[in-house]
Amino acid sequence: MVYLAVCSTMPPGGSLERQAATRARQAFLSGRTRPLEFRLQQLHALLKMITERETDIATALKQDLNRSQYDTPLLELTGLENEIKLAIDKLSVWAAPRAVERSVLTLSDQVYVRPQPLGVVLIIGAWNYPWALTLGPLVGAIAAGNAAVVKPSELSECSSLLLRALLPRYLDKDLYPVVTGGVSETQELLRQRFDHVFYTGSSSVGRLVMEAAAAHLTPVTLELGGKSPCYVHPDCNIRVAARRITWGKFVNCGQTCIAPDYVLCEPSVQNQLIECIRLTLLEFYGADPKSSPDYGRIINQRHFNRILSLMEGYNPVIGGQSDASQRYIAPTVLRDVPPQSRLMQEEIFGPVLPLVAVSDIDDAIRFINEREKPLALYVFCTDQKGIEKMLEETTSGGVLVNDVLMHYTLSSLPFGGVGHSGMGRYHGKHSFEQLSHMRSCLVRSLAMESVNLSRYPPQDRRRARRARMAMRAPLIDMSRRTFVWAVSATVIAVVLMVTLVVILLIAAGLNCTCWYWRGIYNYFW
Repeated sequence: MVYLAVCSTMPPGGSLERQAATRARQAFLSGRTRPLEFRLQQLHALLKMITERETDIATALKQDLNRSQYDTPLLELTGLENEIKLAIDKLSVWAAPRAVERSVLTLSDQVYVRPQPLGVVLIIGAWNYPWALTLGPLVGAIAAGNAAVVKPSELSECSSLLLRALLPRYLDKDLYPVVTGGVSETQELLRQRFDHVFYTGSSSVGRLVMEAAAAHLTPVTLELGGKSPCYVHPDCNIRVAARRITWGKFVNCGQTCIAPDYVLCEPSVQNQLIECIRLTLLEFYGADPKSSPDYGRIINQRHFNRILSLMEGYNPVIGGQSDASQRYIAPTVLRDVPPQSRLMQEEIFGPVLPLVAVSDIDDAIRFINEREKPLALYVFCTDQKGIEKMLEETTSGGVLVNDVLMHYTLSSLPFGGVGHSGMGRYHGKHSFEQLSHMRSCLVRSLAMESVNLSRYPPQDRRRARRARMAMRAPLIDMSRRTFVWAVSATVIAVVLMVTLVVILLIAAGLNCTCWYWRGIYNYFW
């Protein structure tokens, strides 16, 4: 395999990290990322890499996470391909100057917002979906015209080494270098100056990333996690809800940042929900999930031990089995978990689903709002008033009603957290805008200087009044469609006014003529 041939020892002292950042900076300053043709060529090359190397990627993920070969396209590669194809299709529109409203004083000027590359972006990927969560931000960086230093997670070692081997073969190796390694290499990268840092991972490390970026006043995008709640209302179809929750919780062995972390439901619902989850697990993974090709493994021994420690003191109603030699933890469900327990304080990030009893929807809302704002909120409910109540009275990065995870697949929706679950957003056009500087542009003429006299000294009451009137005038939308309608309406108004004036003049003329001839008649007769 390709990744076995790239296990070279990295230079000591962080020199590789500095070299990568410097090389990317120099390449960016050369200006070759600015033409859209170059960006499109790089995006096409990235798409080619994913399609040509799908087998290698699937093999690496099998080594890292025991990922099924069928899950690799479903969970990572197809979404990446869609992101790239969308960027290729829409790049000319995204990168075009955007006209904005004008004031009376700038009516004849050019007023627009021009997207501009930020510079060099540091992308720190995650291990749970090492291709989607590393290359997804890279798509936005390339489309926006940036250089990018790519740092895959060392925990998904096979994927990391494969990415380091493949990316320079398909993309510009100076603009998009890959740096591998662990904590020390990441720390060294964060000491370098970047124009944006895009990090995906835990909240605790996110704080460190933000602190390091603050030394250079570097803006950050933090795609973090947290405990994403799932509320199941008694009126919903429990069988369907259980099926969708089970898939979202246990896919990738529970190692998904937007997986349902826990379920809130009324006591009357718990027994039925547990039984439906049990049946669904049997359908998905068979009587022995350990032998199922579709069930994954925990990434490493440290996380395996961490998850087992969270389960201590509970009697699972489903699952609970484990095998340290394979880093296997069975799909596990716990009921009546106390809200103050450690299990309910930490993000689980594993195949353990606690059920927490609430009295009603208001109690569920209070429970959610008493905790940090989650990355995702899931609501299973058919009552429109109940749905609207949840949407209106809670806050989360994203919300999904009657399903889980699927909002992530829509490039039209911005994906990101709020508060403790992160800052910034990406996917589709949102990635482009997140990694662009929206530059304000006003291009004026040196003619018509008389318009500006009211702002110059010496000031008097007359000039000040004119300036205030001009500044208080409403903004004017000069976009093409609105402008055409405005011009058409103006022309019609002028034509009607002229017509009215002509009619009045003719009427006045006829009236005068009548009085003239009547006078002559009276004179002679």
